[in-house]
Amino acid sequence: MILSPEKKIAGVLAPLFALRTESDLGIGDLEALRQFVDWAAEIGFKLVQLLPINEMGGDHSPYNAISAVAIEPTTLHLVPGSPADLTREDFDEVIGEFDLDKLRKGAVKHDPVRRLKMALLEKAQARFTGSPQFDQFCGAEAAWLDDYAFFRALMEENGGREAWDQWHEQHRRPDAAKEWLGVQAAEVRERFSERESFFKYIQWVAFDQWIAARSYAKERGVALMGDIPFGVNLYSADVYSRHDEFAIDWSGGAPPEPYFKDDAFTQKWGQNWGIPLYRWDVMRSRNLDWWRWRVRGVRKIFHVFRIDHVLGFYRIYAFPWRPARNAEMLPLSWEQMRERTGGAFPQFYPRDDSTWENCQTNRREGEEYLRVVLEESGDTRVVGEDLGTVPDYVRPSLRSLGVAGFKIPQWENYPDGRGISGGDYQRLSVATYATHDHKSLRALWEDAFDQSGPDSEQARHDLVKIAEFAMLPAPKIGSDYDRDFYAPIMEALFRCESWIALVMITDLLARKDRFNVPGTAANSNWSRRMGKTVEDLKKNRSVRKRMRVIRELLEKTGRI
Repeated sequence: MILSPEKKIAGVLAPLFALRTESDLGIGDLEALRQFVDWAAEIGFKLVQLLPINEMGGDHSPYNAISAVAIEPTTLHLVPGSPADLTREDFDEVIGEFDLDKLRKGAVKHDPVRRLKMALLEKAQARFTGSPQFDQFCGAEAAWLDDYAFFRALMEENGGREAWDQWHEQHRRPDAAKEWLGVQAAEVRERFSERESFFKYIQWVAFDQWIAARSYAKERGVALMGDIPFGVNLYSADVYSRHDEFAIDWSGGAPPEPYFKDDAFTQKWGQNWGIPLYRWDVMRSRNLDWWRWRVRGVRKIFHVFRIDHVLGFYRIYAFPWRPARNAEMLPLSWEQMRERTGGAFPQFYPRDDSTWENCQTNRREGEEYLRVVLEESGDTRVVGEDLGTVPDYVRPSLRSLGVAGFKIPQWENYPDGRGISGGDYQRLSVATYATHDHKSLRALWEDAFDQSGPDSEQARHDLVKIAEFAMLPAPKIGSDYDRDFYAPIMEALFRCESWIALVMITDLLARKDRFNVPGTAANSNWSRRMGKTVEDLKKNRSVRKRMRVIRELLEKTGRI
């Protein structure tokens, strides 16, 4: 498997939760990934990109995890014998308590799916008698695993909620929680210790399964590409346990972005993600060890990883309020907002790019932090998502470090507004028409020709830019997406000079589905599933016909 920019390859982005198999438990899991890798390899793709796989919180967002390292338990493939301690009897007993047909139908029902999988893991762990491998795992991963397991056990003491500042008073700080535990009765301490061991067991099983998935993908000639969000959930084991490394009074995000018209707040104030800011001075004093073992965790599982919002290493847009107050702030003027915040206002942290000196400092510090990431990544390749409001120094900086940035053809323009030709893309880059946050191309097409739609103007603009990139005439009423647009734009993407050409699964299949709408809390976010199982994709006549076209284009453009 060649993972060098000298050899151009193509990949497909597919959120794991969205994949289906005939026997899944209501969510895409590692068996779905194995089948998907097989399907992708047969087409000619050399890479499968996933969203973050860290354990999610109550909002089910993979970008708002409760641990920077711990793996989401619902990704695991749980059947009798896997993990080895799960018996057929226990499996059938748990499954009998759930309506599998209902769980498998439609979107992911995150809460019942989680209850089901955790119940299966409970059964498996109850039969587990220990092993040297488990002990070795716990010892090797103690830097994050001990704090994580303590946090998860405390969550259970507080109704399963991760919001540690709303826990019982004696649990809100690690030192106080440990004092509380120390004075409890022996049976309480023993039960708590058993729960800590249970959460460690889950992570042992999870890393074992994911490392096996990595090896399988490599055997099939397919690289797995993971995702590290720049930030971490305020309500995470990391912030709870390492409180002094985070500035929790400020909330990280992105500056106003007119492109995402679905959300008025995003257009006016920006995206307020709710992530705490990093106290880089404290992290530096500890040799950035938190970042080091965060990267070590992801490199064990993936051949390539993408840093979401890599711009945050240089500077990040920060809000002096948490997302819960967004609605309050939305109608206010700048002056009214500052009255509510005591004079504070959204700004770049640790400094803006308004002066040459600031730019130089931001670049120098960003490169310092990224060199640590690269040092720990070993032979795992690193990609940086450098989209949005990008300072002039960032992309040259990333290239100097050997970090591939992103190219969205409809956003890549020369200073005079003309679209940049794919032949002029830097080889050290990743080209794609859409990320998990964007509408699919089919949805753009339909929006563009819906004259009454609120997004029609933006959709038409994007389609014209994509057509220009593919050297096509601008789409017009009467044009047919499959006949006139699909193959030429795929060929243009594959033909560009970028090292990796990525296609979102919905674009590959020419579907309208969308996985996330930034700035919203819609129930459909992070829960949309594909209509067909992976096996159905292999058998379906129209899908097979479309994939034959894709393989021919991959061969024609030298990506196979």
